[in-house]
Amino acid sequence: MSNRKRVPVALTIAGSDSGGGAGVQADLKTFASLGVHGTTVITCITAQNPEMVTGIEPCSVSMVRRQLEAILKGFQPKAAKTGMLYSSAIIEAVAELFHGQRLALVVDPVMVSTSGARLLKPGALKALTRELVPLATMITPNLPEAEVLLDRTVHSVEDMRSAAREIHERFGCAALVKGGHLWGLKVAADIFYDGREELLLSAPFLRGRRTHGTGCTYSAAITALLARGRRPGLAVQHAKDFITRAIQESCKAGEIDILSWS
Repeated sequence: MSNRKRVPVALTIAGSDSGGGAGVQADLKTFASLGVHGTTVITCITAQNPEMVTGIEPCSVSMVRRQLEAILKGFQPKAAKTGMLYSSAIIEAVAELFHGQRLALVVDPVMVSTSGARLLKPGALKALTRELVPLATMITPNLPEAEVLLDRTVHSVEDMRSAAREIHERFGCAALVKGGHLWGLKVAADIFYDGREELLLSAPFLRGRRTHGTGCTYSAAITALLARGRRPGLAVQHAKDFITRAIQESCKAGEIDILSWS
């Protein structure tokens, strides 16, 4: 009988970032840093760097489906996250295959890139909220995404609290509303709510950092920690520490700031 160590498996379903700082590439670096084996379903190939997205080419729905079937059958991941899903057809295929699966699912509702490129087709939001979010363990919107999901403004920490509660009530999953876009504060504040526990997660706001892929890395860290058996509240606390350190220790690659995944 083998005594070899078993490694938890996590899955990312997202787009490929040619710049290496976001998307599947950031997720895999995060998974490795947190001691889980990373598997992937690539939904789109993008041509991008932190300044711009110059091209998006979606994978066929059948290829997305084949990738996901292969991972679910061959690895049985403990946790999965979704990032860039792009179209209603891809969302519906992913949701169909997740029905009946016993794993933690983190939905990062990626809609627009940092540089402003649209990463979710306009008609796909309804499929996301109708088909996928109800299957989620947790959803992790930033402020603009929370505003789209709820069709109202979110301009303060108190707004974030009510948004997290409304997301939980509307979709039945835990919510982490990320406040990195909330200017004027000395701290980067996030609100977590799962129906029982509310957490205010804060860290010093680090000015002068123009890092790329923080949202992907944050949600990937949560996913990795869920795969390792952490409960959601503890997973988001440890993930907040991870992303804060990744920003603090960011470095230059050429002329671009990149996160530290070490």
